[in-house]
Amino acid sequence: MSASSDSLRADYKVRASELTGRNWLNTGGEQLNLQALRGKIVLLDFWTFCCINCLHVLDELRPLEEKYSDVLVTVGVHSPKFEHEADPEALAAAVERYEIHHPVLDDPELVTWQAYSARAWPTLVVLDPEGYIVAHLSGEGHAQGLGSLIEELIAEHEAKGTLHRGDGPYVAPEAREGDLRFPGKVVPLPGGTFLVADSGHHRLLELGADLSTVVRTIGSGVKGYADGDAQSAKFNELQGLTALPQELAEKLGYDVIVADTVNHRLRSVNLSTGEVGTLAGNGVQRLLDAESARNEAQPTELGTDALNLSLSSPWDVIYHPSGKVLIAMAGTHQIFSYDPLTHAVAVYAGTGLEGLTDGAPNEAWFAQSSGLSIDANHDVWIADSETSALRRIETDEQGQAVAVHTAIGTGLFDFGFRDGPAAEARLQHPLGVAALPDGSVAIADSYNGAVRRFDPNSNTVSTLAQGLKEPADVLLDESVDGDPVLLVVETNAHQLVRIPVPAEALVVDEGASQTQRPKTKIQPGEHAITVRFSAPKGQKLDDRWGDPTQLKISASPENLLLEGAGTSLGLTRTLVINPEVSEGVLHLSARAAACDGEPGGEIPDHAACHLYQQDWGIPVVLDASGDNELVLDLRGLN
Repeated sequence: MSASSDSLRADYKVRASELTGRNWLNTGGEQLNLQALRGKIVLLDFWTFCCINCLHVLDELRPLEEKYSDVLVTVGVHSPKFEHEADPEALAAAVERYEIHHPVLDDPELVTWQAYSARAWPTLVVLDPEGYIVAHLSGEGHAQGLGSLIEELIAEHEAKGTLHRGDGPYVAPEAREGDLRFPGKVVPLPGGTFLVADSGHHRLLELGADLSTVVRTIGSGVKGYADGDAQSAKFNELQGLTALPQELAEKLGYDVIVADTVNHRLRSVNLSTGEVGTLAGNGVQRLLDAESARNEAQPTELGTDALNLSLSSPWDVIYHPSGKVLIAMAGTHQIFSYDPLTHAVAVYAGTGLEGLTDGAPNEAWFAQSSGLSIDANHDVWIADSETSALRRIETDEQGQAVAVHTAIGTGLFDFGFRDGPAAEARLQHPLGVAALPDGSVAIADSYNGAVRRFDPNSNTVSTLAQGLKEPADVLLDESVDGDPVLLVVETNAHQLVRIPVPAEALVVDEGASQTQRPKTKIQPGEHAITVRFSAPKGQKLDDRWGDPTQLKISASPENLLLEGAGTSLGLTRTLVINPEVSEGVLHLSARAAACDGEPGGEIPDHAACHLYQQDWGIPVVLDASGDNELVLDLRGLN
């Protein structure tokens, strides 16, 4: 069957490959196969739990899973990027943490990933009730199109008698007990207590100095969004939080700002009353401005109507002495600022492109920044999780960003557990960071289960503690008798722990690694790149100022490409692959701008415009029998 112009359905019909992996989760111990799913519409979600885009897709799919619960079975195929993500215990914890209510196939060797030709996280593949592939999508934002496709398949297969209604194979695991459930970030309060983002319970928890006594809770504990008092307010997987200076807090009428991550909002908390409010964010996930499809420079000032602005998975927040609150905007790979007095929101640093690039704030690339800290010079330290990097934003006397620097880390696909000279050191998906009084920086090196230390004086890295379960935050705790210690949020152990700062840190070298995805064979010499894009129904390409598409290509190592690197308009490019380089990674970022309006017609005044973007990192190996072209799909997000 050929695909209609407004359908996600592919114009081919291919029998689906078997689902092969190490184990199944959320099935009550049953090992599923395609035969067991026959008669259902099956949605394969290829994901990895480090990936913010994958987490967005989990939330996008929930309404579809609920609406079509009797005919649709979502199967999460977990295809790990980082070494730690291949640990079955870590995967089980992630499935529980993100409240995944569908079967999950553990595919650590990427067998099923390869069988379905997945190239990027996330990838979605739809199978019809007879076991044929009918759609193959990459990226997030496909919920509307998937809903239409599911309706098509329901009508078609009910008529054929091949659709079987009824319960799917999901079996809920036992609920976890305890005061904390997958805690995220922590902040000390003036009275010697600690306020914790109890992310898995969707609430704030105030703990006593012993780290176990519950002083009070703020939030109902039910996932959702609602302002109100401590008993009725609702959060959704909240993460970062920062306490404001007392004088400012008295002026504003609240004490703490919270990154309400899945709600895409900043929330306020009055500690004396427990009242929760909303400061910024309209609850709609932010996309980059359409004009940036043609221009690298995005607007930095986003206005003072903060409640009507879209944010994207704010993961951490911190008060800067300049009076601004800085936000690690993980979903757009940027650092934002928020002025609590004027409500002005701005892009503090980052283009929105995912990667590791230093330089001017409006030229730098970040990758899912997840932790923030301010040092004595008022510079900003960042745990840049997807590049396994420690970054620093140099600031001027007014607190404005001057330049972005990298202390540890080399790129999106490089990680490891190695101490020593910073240029050779490796982290693995760090989530938290704390600038210490001596000028060094402590790092919650989450996927290595460690707390690391960067010393800028010697430009070296060491290990302060290891054997932790996904530490997500670290801070200096001076509330104890004697020397200060480090307070660590040990997320997967559901607790906060104190660790001493040893006089002599450990030196660990477990090596450097790269993401072990299967490599695509390509020929040396000329190589054609084509990215296909069609605007969603009801939209047209915004060609009022020229070509509204853009393709950026680079390589690791750089000399893999003799020609074709750089940024240019259009979605096609001819590369020249260096025959002297045996393997590497091609990095591609495609963008297209479209506005509401009918194809062939004029774009109405004040029409809503949209930017569609997809990033790929494709490992390649040179082989004379390989391909000399690569075709990718940039799909509309509506």
